[in-house]
Amino acid sequence: RRTNNSCASWRPIHLQIINSTIMLSSCFVRVARRSAASAPAATMAARRSMAAAAAPSTVVSSSFNDGPPSVFDKIVKVTIIDPSGARRIIPAMVGQTLYAACDLNGVDLGPSSSGPPQEKVRSTTWTEPLYGEGAASGFDHVLLQGGNEGVEIAEPAHDNEKKMIEAYWDADEIFPESRLASQVEINAKMDGMVVYVPDRIVDDIP
Repeated sequence: RRTNNSCASWRPIHLQIINSTIMLSSCFVRVARRSAASAPAATMAARRSMAAAAAPSTVVSSSFNDGPPSVFDKIVKVTIIDPSGARRIIPAMVGQTLYAACDLNGVDLGPSSSGPPQEKVRSTTWTEPLYGEGAASGFDHVLLQGGNEGVEIAEPAHDNEKKMIEAYWDADEIFPESRLASQVEINAKMDGMVVYVPDRIVDDIP
């Protein structure tokens, strides 16, 4: 009897423990299901964040609206007319002299008159003296197209250039458009400029 009574007294306790274990198991199952259900959503959200971070920005700086800089932005086309009237279009780089552009493209202008520049116009109020001898001869005489915007903004002929033109050429061969090619610097506004090359002076006399 004592044994039966003791077993009977422990039976409710065993049932409580079993019930508690079942309840805990149910809780764990529910938590696991909720975690499993929320995992794909969290994974998708993480993937969306990573994709957004990796995607290139659609906002483009205004300085690049016209595309990246190109070497062709520094090339202009110049039309050369020889004494026979034949025309030839040659490329010229902005910043080089007209003589250098002609020389690179096989246009004979005679010997270069180039020397270190006498001065350089830096602004409308400042001309920097460079103390060079300037033009040293007047063989590379050309006529630049009047009214061309690039010619209008080009640095004007210095006194030494004018003296060399007058010393090497007759008065009826000199015009307001007369320049020495080695003293003319190409600028971007000279695109389409026409240059007339007069008959060459004989420069190969021994």
